[in-house]
Amino acid sequence: MILKIEHVNRQYTEDERSVEVLRDINLELKEGEFVSIIGTSGCGKTTLLRLITGLDKANEGRILFQGEEVASPHYKRGYIFQQHNLFQWLTVEKNVAAGLKARHVFKENRQNIQKYIDLVGLKGFEKSYPHQLSGGMAQRVAIARALINEPELLVLDEPMGALDSFTRADIQDKLLEIRKEKNLTMLLVTHDVDEAVYMSDRIVIMTPRPGKINEIIDVKIPYPRNRGGVEFLSLRRKLLEKFDLANAQPQPEYMI
Repeated sequence: MILKIEHVNRQYTEDERSVEVLRDINLELKEGEFVSIIGTSGCGKTTLLRLITGLDKANEGRILFQGEEVASPHYKRGYIFQQHNLFQWLTVEKNVAAGLKARHVFKENRQNIQKYIDLVGLKGFEKSYPHQLSGGMAQRVAIARALINEPELLVLDEPMGALDSFTRADIQDKLLEIRKEKNLTMLLVTHDVDEAVYMSDRIVIMTPRPGKINEIIDVKIPYPRNRGGVEFLSLRRKLLEKFDLANAQPQPEYMI
């Protein structure tokens, strides 16, 4: 078990009153697994990711990564944000190298920079600056920047949410390729039910605030998945019913 979350609670103080964000979260991730978390806005999904990556601390409970309690951020737990957060004054290759320099391991790992730029499909853009890239390309740089540290858990906070449909589908496939190649454990927060069904081994459904795990659904559809297939659409409808959205039509942007 690479990640174990035990009875985690998180409250904040807001205007002198306590706001409960997460209540009694229990979850385990196996090595190489792809798990998605879905739920309404404000249910604590991002807060949970921040706890897992060590950017925040729980009021109660504990989070174990490879058997050790999470106390602070660590490069073995990579984090990709919704916004790429690239350094605007650095080229693609220097943005990718930033994590290595922060860890003071640049010299011995500089040969990996090109490897990860190639891996995310950005060969030829090494000298480009963020303002010269599309949103999808910039997000690929962010992925490469996280991967170059060779994390064992990659945490993704809606990184495809602001992208156009074609780019989003392309990056979804790229992430699945990387996951398969490296046996990398991935934990994705998304509002997109189709995305969760397309990518995940398991889907965690959270309740509105305070966020609790309401249900965990196993996705038994073989990879690669057909977005228009009977099994895919059946599970999609099942999930949407849980959010009272069963009459929602599949997004045509996915029918490519």
